[in-house]
Amino acid sequence: MGIRFDRFGMTDDETNHKRTTSILKTLIEKGYVYEKTIQQSYCPNCKRFLPDRYVEGTCPYCGKHARGDECDQGCGRHLEPGEILDPVCATCGTKAELKEQKHYYFKLSSFRDYLLEYLPTIGGTINAKNYAIGWVENELKDWCITRMLDWGVKFPSEDADGLVCYVWVDAPIGYIAFTEEWAKSNNADWKKYWCDGDRIHFIGSDIIYHHCVFWPAMLHGAGYQPPTAIVASGMVTINGEKFSKSRGNVVWTKEDYLDKGLSPDYLRYYLLAYTSHTKELDFSWKEFQARINNEVVNTFGNFANRSMTLVKNKLGAVPEVSVEQSIFDEIAKSLKEIETAVRGYEFKIAVDAIMHLAAFGNGYISNSAPWKLLKDDVPAAAQILKNCLQIVKACALVIQPVMPESAQKLWEMLGYTDKIESHPISDALTPFENKTLGDVKPLFPRIEDKLREELEAVFEKRAKDAAAKAEGKEKMTEIEPYSTDIVSIDDVAKLDLRVGLVVKAEKVPKTEKLLRLQVDIGTEVRQIVSSIALEYTPEEMVGKKIIVIVNLKPAKFRGEESNGMLFAAGEEASLLIPLNDVPAGTKVH
Repeated sequence: MGIRFDRFGMTDDETNHKRTTSILKTLIEKGYVYEKTIQQSYCPNCKRFLPDRYVEGTCPYCGKHARGDECDQGCGRHLEPGEILDPVCATCGTKAELKEQKHYYFKLSSFRDYLLEYLPTIGGTINAKNYAIGWVENELKDWCITRMLDWGVKFPSEDADGLVCYVWVDAPIGYIAFTEEWAKSNNADWKKYWCDGDRIHFIGSDIIYHHCVFWPAMLHGAGYQPPTAIVASGMVTINGEKFSKSRGNVVWTKEDYLDKGLSPDYLRYYLLAYTSHTKELDFSWKEFQARINNEVVNTFGNFANRSMTLVKNKLGAVPEVSVEQSIFDEIAKSLKEIETAVRGYEFKIAVDAIMHLAAFGNGYISNSAPWKLLKDDVPAAAQILKNCLQIVKACALVIQPVMPESAQKLWEMLGYTDKIESHPISDALTPFENKTLGDVKPLFPRIEDKLREELEAVFEKRAKDAAAKAEGKEKMTEIEPYSTDIVSIDDVAKLDLRVGLVVKAEKVPKTEKLLRLQVDIGTEVRQIVSSIALEYTPEEMVGKKIIVIVNLKPAKFRGEESNGMLFAAGEEASLLIPLNDVPAGTKVH
């Protein structure tokens, strides 16, 4: 999608373990952490305590179905351990019991005055600020910051008894840790970014309290600088409905979009131009087609193509006249509107201002009609077209953050040979200096009805198939016949099956179905590559205990070595897992 990453980090990185431990030790030393025994959900079948996503039940606030640490289908509130009603083990479905367990709490309530003083000063979107202030004024409670899990950052206390940090403690600290890693490899100082200047966080609106309440309080308590601005975005829906893989209400970026030959720039434009950053953004192929064709193709692309084609085909070279001041004034006006919008995190308004500039150019060339003047007043036509080239240059520069690939193509058509991204947007006011243009051709292809109908059909079929499956109406597939090849007990004994604990999981780059798993098999951590990415996210896999064969000959998938294989049943890839909580490395007999 035209996105480059300066640094990719995992919360399990050693740097994050060290930074998290350091911050927690500081909070403990300052007296902001205390020990407390609470009633915690326990599964008598799995024989383990059930933190967060391992337990489901009823939200005590709105009565909707919820998971352990969040009412994700109802009021969206953060839930502390033990708050959920009617708890059930998410792994095996057994009704959970309540048992006492020791945990550690962060004195969040003692930061009430600080937060009420800090929150009104931050920049960003008003929804983040107002939601957080309401939470602090009415519901600020101390925060349980430990969990009983097999993975995570160990809580730095001699009496922790196997407790690890709650993910919302070490995950945000990862922002700092990843900056440290980037700085180390780029000979820079991470403190420049976390102790000086501005720190702007871009988040989803469903995690406002984590980033506007928990995170600033923890940073302040440990002596770090909190965010200076927090921008909370709305959710993305499809045809007015929430994303749902199980309901087929999803558009896959690669399979349904890029593989169909659609430009990454088109989707980038749609996501920014559709609505305000804080509101829900609805995706539909019909609206997508309309916006791209009407705004990008007919307005922006048409103006740029008409201007450059007339210069290239009718004049042969760029007119050697000065751009009129009125054109610079119009461009300067647009730049001011764009900058104001961006600094206010109103990206739709910024894109609208860019399109207004292109629309101004379109109106200017249409009203001036240089193709007519070329017949009897070439100097007048040359002046108009030179003015148009200045506007095209400005349009290329301001659209670059939105549509980088297209902007570079346009830049080269204008006769430039360097990278447009290396130029400041203020260069839009630098007089157009090239003597000749590059290879001029239409910049944006239209999205035809036939393609849009094909894309809609793919989506509708997926939703229809999912609905039929959910209602039990899908045709039963034939069960594969049992193998007639009889094996001996000696053959079975050759398979070394073990219980493995997934300690890290990530998508294999440039693949749709492959996950790269790091699996603890008791004596070592093995890398296993498996085609289960459509059924399980990396986050879902971390912490799972699975059955793996460990004496399988190594194989390579897309260049990634796999030293083992996991077991799953059926087309849904239902993982084979141990019923009880047994140690990693336990042999399967």
